[in-house]
Amino acid sequence: MTDPSPDYVQSLGRGLAVIRAFDADHPRRTLSDVAKATELTRATARRFLLTLMELGYVRTDGSLFWLTPRVLELGYSYLSSLSLPEVAGPHLETLATRVHESTSVSILDGADIVYVARVPVSRIMTVSITIGTRFPAFGTSMGRVLLAGLSESAFEKYLAEVTLSPLTDRTVLTTEQLREQVRRTRDNGYCLVDQELEEGLRSIAAPIRDHTGTVCAAVNISTHAARYTADSVSVDLLPPLLTTAAAIGNDLARVHNRA
Repeated sequence: MTDPSPDYVQSLGRGLAVIRAFDADHPRRTLSDVAKATELTRATARRFLLTLMELGYVRTDGSLFWLTPRVLELGYSYLSSLSLPEVAGPHLETLATRVHESTSVSILDGADIVYVARVPVSRIMTVSITIGTRFPAFGTSMGRVLLAGLSESAFEKYLAEVTLSPLTDRTVLTTEQLREQVRRTRDNGYCLVDQELEEGLRSIAAPIRDHTGTVCAAVNISTHAARYTADSVSVDLLPPLLTTAAAIGNDLARVHNRA
């Protein structure tokens, strides 16, 4: 982590770290767990947890702590300011109905993609994907599409800071391999990732462009390897995917022009 700026508010950063200590794998934690996960002392972690309880973001039974649904308000303010999920939703529904596979839209946030819209058709991953789910960009089709939309300097900065860790035995694990994959994605205008995020999962993604032509999001179709070969994904799923990406971009431009 880089040194914080002079304007950095340490207490706010620590409070958010306490909230982030809870996730799908750790929905309930003891005080000691929270302190360890956030690298805070028990006394400091306790003060933050009690403050969050007073604000209604955390509950406890005396030994375990957990988040309340009120935490969703923190993300809702951001999502409600976006036209993207509202615009993309009907297009994802149409695409999912056409191809009978799950469809999603995500944006890039740091080194991760974040899902902002999704139409699930069947459960094909071991983890449940919902709005706000994050995955490392390097191992996903939407991530590589979004990385391909970065400037060269921003992409090189990403490569210098990212830690490439194996998600499956197929995951690209060197910066040179990833650089080549992103270059190919930029040239082709789409990206196919074959079982790099999870065994048995194939995903193809395309960029969504805003009114300036800048890549602002990515849309994908995910399928099980038993249903489509890598070649058939490109032949059968890519054309409707590209059509959907263009349609979402066109609607975003219309929304912007009306604003």
